[in-house]
Amino acid sequence: MEGPGKRSGTAPLDARSLRLFDLLYRTRSVTRAAEQLGQAQPTVSIWLNRLRRDLHDPLFVRTRAGMEPTPRADALIGMARTALDALQRLTEADTGFDPASSHQRFRICMTDASHVTLLPRLLGRLRTVAPLVRVEVLQIDAQTEARLQSGEADLALGLIPELEVGFYQQSLYVQDWVCLVNPRHPRIGKRLDRAAYEAEGHIAIASTGYRLLEAAVASARVQRHVVLDLPGFLGLGALIQATDLIATLPRHTGETLAATNGLAAFPAPVPIPSFSVKLHWHARYHHDAGNRWLRALCADLFQQHTSRPFRG
Repeated sequence: MEGPGKRSGTAPLDARSLRLFDLLYRTRSVTRAAEQLGQAQPTVSIWLNRLRRDLHDPLFVRTRAGMEPTPRADALIGMARTALDALQRLTEADTGFDPASSHQRFRICMTDASHVTLLPRLLGRLRTVAPLVRVEVLQIDAQTEARLQSGEADLALGLIPELEVGFYQQSLYVQDWVCLVNPRHPRIGKRLDRAAYEAEGHIAIASTGYRLLEAAVASARVQRHVVLDLPGFLGLGALIQATDLIATLPRHTGETLAATNGLAAFPAPVPIPSFSVKLHWHARYHHDAGNRWLRALCADLFQQHTSRPFRG
């Protein structure tokens, strides 16, 4: 007779069970796991009960903080993820990616500035070459690293210093800085110098490169009178169009907003370090056919100079 720790009459764990185990361990939520699996919550609860039976352990216990893993779940998660990686590599060995017929959903982490500058071009190309795919845009935040590692996100696009180590990356283009003003600004003519920059009111945007800008202004001992703080670029063009305020922002975003809102763009009169906008992806998905295709598409659309991917 088999002991209590041995499996009896149960089928080997399949990829679906391993994926559920991984998602529950990461999200601590049956509801969120069901959403990511595209299943109803009762269905996922049934799968979880079957997984508990097969592994002879509750695996996850409900607490105020969510579904917390048991010690056995902690011990097994590494093996489960190794098995998932192996299954993925086996599948990729014979599976290509056909953009014309694919219904894949791509998840891309990007800033709200990229919604204005990059996303329209990306969607325009996708509608032509991959009309059936779906794109989900995610914020760049503290969860970005975990999302890329787990596969919840495919790519991250932008200035993301926290992903410089341990992730593949590819430079797309370099950003310097411009200042946007209302073209009817009563005190600024055909040039914006430092004196005018210090004399006028400013809009500060907590976004890509904000720390570079703040450090450069402090280093140059420029006194800025900030009238308005914004968490992002939503409504920025209309605000500048209706006021005499100045916004200092990366060139790609600035020139796009200037063109769409009839604004004037000037070179920043303060030396501000430029930065590279990059693609980032996790090593687990470096050889994934769909991920490779999407990366190549982004590079073709946005890359200024040829740049080979490298791992930080």
